[in-house]
Amino acid sequence: MKKILFILILILLNTPHTFAENLDEVNLEFDETFTQHTLNIQDTSSKSTNKISDRVAINETDLENFERTQQIPTVPQISEPTSERFRLFSGIAETAQSIYNLKIEDTDSPSSLFKEQLTKNFAEGPVESVHAWAVAQMNSTTNIPEAGDTDTRFNVNLINILIDAKMRGGKDNFRLMLDPTHRHIPFFQPFVQDIYYETKRIPHHTLLIGNSRTGVGYEGAQSPYTLPLANRSQISRNLANIRKVGIRLKGNYSLMDYDLGGYSSDTLFTEFMPGVEFDGWVNFKPLGKTDGRYGKLTTGGGIVSGSRNSISYFQGGAYIGYTYKKFWTRMEYAVADGSNGGQGLTQKRQQGWYVTLGYHVTKKLEVIARYDEFDPDKTKRHNNKREYTAGINYYLKGQAFKIFLNYVFCQNDAAKNSHRIIVGGQIII
Repeated sequence: MKKILFILILILLNTPHTFAENLDEVNLEFDETFTQHTLNIQDTSSKSTNKISDRVAINETDLENFERTQQIPTVPQISEPTSERFRLFSGIAETAQSIYNLKIEDTDSPSSLFKEQLTKNFAEGPVESVHAWAVAQMNSTTNIPEAGDTDTRFNVNLINILIDAKMRGGKDNFRLMLDPTHRHIPFFQPFVQDIYYETKRIPHHTLLIGNSRTGVGYEGAQSPYTLPLANRSQISRNLANIRKVGIRLKGNYSLMDYDLGGYSSDTLFTEFMPGVEFDGWVNFKPLGKTDGRYGKLTTGGGIVSGSRNSISYFQGGAYIGYTYKKFWTRMEYAVADGSNGGQGLTQKRQQGWYVTLGYHVTKKLEVIARYDEFDPDKTKRHNNKREYTAGINYYLKGQAFKIFLNYVFCQNDAAKNSHRIIVGGQIII
């Protein structure tokens, strides 16, 4: 009888998983004579409130046979993949997913796709954070002259590498910007573009010391990462769009802002103090206290006065811009009696103006049109250059990732007219 009971116990212990789930505790009790042994099986599962208290007596020999025949199965351990290759692909997948889900709708300021990944924060020390980022602009330009052969070129407009350091407290910043873009001038002259320190310890003001883009004109002082079209207007790329070493003070209030600076007239670190230059620009914002209900209106003007190697130059300009919901427009005029801007030092008397219209069809799609006229030498008649531009911008991730298409009709009084088709894009990482 004891043998039969022992066999039944073995059968019960090896039943399918569904029954085994209800068996949580197995207790062995021995009597004082040590001749008989009692096996208690209790059910402690939440599915049943009754306990099985039946006792089965078996002798010592049966118990020894039970221990020898019953083997506890080992549970294989599942090891997590920790190889370097797995971590690399896992990191790439997570980063790609975060970029795909990234929403950037602001097109008025540049944004970075990898700002979080490329920003290093420090718990101690004078530096609070360092952000490294880079910008690349490329396009394919097809020139179609009305008389001559068509020419198509692939251009790398710019490659910028930037390092922004934010000091502890948030009132001081440092920037270093390098430009390894290939040009037909000595490589290291334009290599260091921005290198300056700025502080915002004065309320409503920023004091900047170092090499930076001067505040000449509206579009001339604008970052290349937020330009609405592939190229700046003619007055901006000829009379402005230059960096110089100096001290500048920028103020910003609800109804006005200004940019005043004193600089060395040197450009691209080619000479040491060949002269001095003063730049001043003031903007007024009549609708600055209306919370944007009637749009944003900005009107302003400024002057540039300086000398370089005993050659004096002076220029002035005026600007008006208006933005209302999806529509915006900009108009700017400039006149120069000699200049020291993007075209270099010249004593020519020049002038020009442009008007640009833009409309955001959607948050990602923008259409633009511009009329641009420039007189490169006022002492000569019938010498004007006119550019009619139509463009489309598609912002996949704001200014961080965009593609564009521009058509330009170039009308020249002193040369053959031509057409230009520009297809390109920008990425900020």
